[in-house]
Amino acid sequence: MEINLACSKPAQHRSAIAFCCDDAYLPYAAHAAGQIAQLHPDRDFDICIVSAEPVTLPASLDGLNLRLCSFDPELIFSGFSTDRGRSSAMYMRLMLPKIFADDYDRILYLDADIHVESGDLSRLLTVDLGEKPVAAVRDNPQWRTPSRMPEDFKDFDLANAAYFNSGVLLIDVANWNAQGILEAALSFGEKNGARLRRNDQTLLNCVLYRNWAELSPMWNWQYTPASRLHEAMVSAHIVHFIGPSKPWKARPETLPPRFGRGLRHFCAAHFPERRFDIPDGPGPGSKLMTKMLVRHLINRNKMARYLARFPDDYTVIT
Repeated sequence: MEINLACSKPAQHRSAIAFCCDDAYLPYAAHAAGQIAQLHPDRDFDICIVSAEPVTLPASLDGLNLRLCSFDPELIFSGFSTDRGRSSAMYMRLMLPKIFADDYDRILYLDADIHVESGDLSRLLTVDLGEKPVAAVRDNPQWRTPSRMPEDFKDFDLANAAYFNSGVLLIDVANWNAQGILEAALSFGEKNGARLRRNDQTLLNCVLYRNWAELSPMWNWQYTPASRLHEAMVSAHIVHFIGPSKPWKARPETLPPRFGRGLRHFCAAHFPERRFDIPDGPGPGSKLMTKMLVRHLINRNKMARYLARFPDDYTVIT
């Protein structure tokens, strides 16, 4: 497989944090990258933005020292299922260990629809994964009900097992490549492209079935009406907006305005053409707030049991 990879600069460290996005999501990936850079002023890892076509960052962001890389994924992932508004570029994360095999030992892949609050990402990049090729956080429905059967596994006649969200992936490059994960993913996708219920997440969970390590949800706090108030109590490191409401296109009374304010300020400074309104969040008397309070009250013990599985934020269950 020949891949024509173009990069704006050579690798500077042996580990990296990588975003895969197109130009439409570039401001949001750059915003998250800026949050990471601010938390790690003397970082010992690269921050990469990988795209299908070359992208350009404004000169005002030169201080972030980002590595911009591009390659064309269309031929590689032709026939794989996609969503409205998202192309086969969503599968680019599968290629990271191959295209960066000579550059990095560890890669932390992050979706662009996140808000980075805190955490020592240098430490996270060095946690022990044993022989597992990747570590991730369970998908939100299995937080409170670990035995819940994923629909994806039903589709492919797989027995019930832990199922992860693909928005945050800590990848051991050598193990991923040695175990042929990319090759297995391409083969599975070619055979089942139209059946991938949740696209890359379905593909990865089937290919990595029972072959991944589990991270604390603090690294991928999936922001749902059943989990967001708990996040305010535990102060997650990375908040992930998995639903249709994003900080830049939040539906009325769905997200706290604090997420949109920081992003709007960033875009005004660096991407002034990206303009968006920030609607009010769910107020104390709103139906959503009432529903959230009830759901959090009901699931509080289940959430506590789930969080107790991780003695600290850097515990990895292999």
